[in-house]
Amino acid sequence: MNHERLKSYELLLDFAKKLPDMLKCLPRGNSYLEDQIKRALSSAILNLAEGNGRWSIKDRNRFFDISLASIAEVASVIDIFLVYGYISQITGIESKNQLRHVYSLLRKLKK
Repeated sequence: MNHERLKSYELLLDFAKKLPDMLKCLPRGNSYLEDQIKRALSSAILNLAEGNGRWSIKDRNRFFDISLASIAEVASVIDIFLVYGYISQITGIESKNQLRHVYSLLRKLKK
């Protein structure tokens, strides 16, 4: 499948692999944030794959737009983790840099 060859897809999966360690830092009572970031990251990955499988430019761009919005949502949850002190500055910066890179790659896929 074509989406598996995309660098942006690979980077999002890499981010997903790192997420469980980040979520271990969340104190009890924050399951809503855990759920939110998991759903947003899943949406980013799945919509990227679906968009890449579409032939119509309009369809491709629609799914890519959803993926881009979901990446922004993941980054916003990372900001919340930082503000609440749940993750280190280094973890937050590295995570957001990776998300920015994926965002940039995905923007280039849009036509």
